[in-house]
Amino acid sequence: MDILAALKQEEAKWEKAVSAARQQLETVRAAMKLLGGKATGKKKRFSKAVRTKMAKAQKERWRKIKAEKKSGG
Repeated sequence: MDILAALKQEEAKWEKAVSAARQQLETVRAAMKLLGGKATGKKKRFSKAVRTKMAKAQKERWRKIKAEKKSGG
């Protein structure tokens, strides 16, 4: 019975540690939410119009780089 009692004591210690960790996690999530961070971890997505505009700008940048390489080097 000594082993069983020791195991139950160890289980209680781990349950207490898990409870404390969960409480800390909730505190951190609350702080993130308060500071404007997303606690859910969802990825921010751009609208189709914004993605199109970004792609167009990137293509223009590459076009300039390629033109410089052709003319200058």
